[in-house]
Amino acid sequence: MKIPFSPPYIDKDVIEEITQSLNSGWITSGPKVIALEEEVCKLTSVSHTVCVNSWTSGAILVLKWFGVKEGDEVIVPAYTYSATALAVIHCGAIPVMVDVNEDFTMDVSKIEQAITNKTKVIMPVDIAGWLCDYDAINELVIQPSNITLFTPVSEKQRQLGRILVISDAAHSIGGQYKGKQSGKLTDITIFSFHAVKNITTAEGGAICLNLPGSFNNEEEFKLMKLYTLNGQNKDAFTKSQAGGWKYDILFAGLKVNMPDICAAIGLAQIRKYKEVLLVERERVARRYHAFFSQYPFFQLPMLEDKERKSSFHLYALRINSISEVQRDLIIESVTTTGVSVNVHFIPMPMLTVFKDRGYKIEDFPIAYDNYSREISLPIYPQLTNEQIDYICEAVLASYEKVVLND
Repeated sequence: MKIPFSPPYIDKDVIEEITQSLNSGWITSGPKVIALEEEVCKLTSVSHTVCVNSWTSGAILVLKWFGVKEGDEVIVPAYTYSATALAVIHCGAIPVMVDVNEDFTMDVSKIEQAITNKTKVIMPVDIAGWLCDYDAINELVIQPSNITLFTPVSEKQRQLGRILVISDAAHSIGGQYKGKQSGKLTDITIFSFHAVKNITTAEGGAICLNLPGSFNNEEEFKLMKLYTLNGQNKDAFTKSQAGGWKYDILFAGLKVNMPDICAAIGLAQIRKYKEVLLVERERVARRYHAFFSQYPFFQLPMLEDKERKSSFHLYALRINSISEVQRDLIIESVTTTGVSVNVHFIPMPMLTVFKDRGYKIEDFPIAYDNYSREISLPIYPQLTNEQIDYICEAVLASYEKVVLND
């Protein structure tokens, strides 16, 4: 049996939406993007969403919008995909890495220790669909001592008057924290619509605005829309209308807009996300849970507690009392059965681009421990119960082969 890790969900509705875009003669940013932005607002209960061509470009845009520059510091977890820190580096700033908890989320006590007068942003990351402790993080930035420490240098920083909290919610669309949807838990949230995400636009992302009362979210939305188009005061769709050719470039923006042809895929998916796609992802996760909970050597990922519910983006299984080498051998064995699995993530301090900047994995023991024992299993709506059971048996058999017969 061949089981891929994360194929995109493409059904007749997706194909119809794409066909509509192709037949319309308009495939770059236009009505499909606007419709997708509206659907994200409905799902998250935020007032304004800006679609972009990737999570990374969205993060760079937001950091630049806030005035983050060379010498500034942005606090990020050591355990995340590299884009979280690379976006900071692309703005000339310094990613300040902190360790995580056993549930993969940022350790708030480590965040507190990392805050300096150079800190401009805290960027917590929801791993595998499991949300961070946002009340604790949001409380941290409004503590009088941290407000006093904050040194604004840009207009937006002075307007906020404190550290900005950006949620890296690449994994958590549809997840919940204390009754609120991911997207409405921090000042700004950025989703990913990459090909393997719960909702995909092939490549893409979305910025959700939830700025406090000192900001007009509608005005910031308009500004960020301009930012996605080189700072141009008219998008291509508006320019294409009769007499609409004249434009101006108001500031040095980026070129990171989402095309309609991509938005069409996400539009078809998001309309059935809560009722169909998210329900099916939960089905897969619960079936894994039922199987692996029978064995004490498997450490199950968090799916739900009294405060949080996952978006079931990844099933991040860990295996107790094994080494990184054994984990790799288990993966090799599982792969021989036709099942594709993955690892999320190699901690950033283990990657060359960060090691060359002086980061050391020894400074992040929980991040390394989580990584060294983790195997991500396939989880997507198309998986049948028969396939799930096959995956479970393949993982168990591979564990026994590598560990018990070692």
